[in-house]
Amino acid sequence: MNKNMIWLDILFYIILPFIIWTYGREILGDYWAMLLSTSPGFIYTVFRFVIDRQFNITGTFILISLLIGTLVDLLSGSAERMLWNQVIVGLAFSLIYLGSLTLKKPLALYFFVDLAYLQGYARENSKKLFFRKELLIWFQLLTLLFVVRGLALAGVKSWLIYKYGVDAYSSMLLYTRVIGGSFSVLMAIGYVFIGIKIKQVTTLEGKVEVKV
Repeated sequence: MNKNMIWLDILFYIILPFIIWTYGREILGDYWAMLLSTSPGFIYTVFRFVIDRQFNITGTFILISLLIGTLVDLLSGSAERMLWNQVIVGLAFSLIYLGSLTLKKPLALYFFVDLAYLQGYARENSKKLFFRKELLIWFQLLTLLFVVRGLALAGVKSWLIYKYGVDAYSSMLLYTRVIGGSFSVLMAIGYVFIGIKIKQVTTLEGKVEVKV
């Protein structure tokens, strides 16, 4: 990952929200300060979406997630309700990942199809290859990791809210980023591992992917 991107992530997802929340509570109240603190991350994510041109399944999923999360925040009405709603939304997305596993159409596979397309490989060719039994199992395990991440984040958020109420928000900004970042590293390793498996399969059978 580009080092500049890491610092930008920290700035827009942790530092700016923390500053807005910490210094805006007395002026705006808990709910509006919390709501306003989500705006840097929202603007930054949309900017990255446009710049990276993620107009595919991965990008669409990210954008829909962002819009749903923002809409729920706007409709929450109170700071504590907003935090609990974020937990519920997180669990809902975990169920979506779990549902894709049940249907044997793991979302991690479709994300990898988008990645392969950016490298010049036809989507249909990639899907046909990735759905093969010896590769599908790894995409299922990777999607399961998405589920575990969602449950872990929801669990930590729930515990913090239950114990500290809205005062947990500043700690939550840090903890969720650390946990989310840790899972992102594991997922990146998973995708690299799957890439190696794909190369082994195509090399073994002498198959060359058809480029767009």
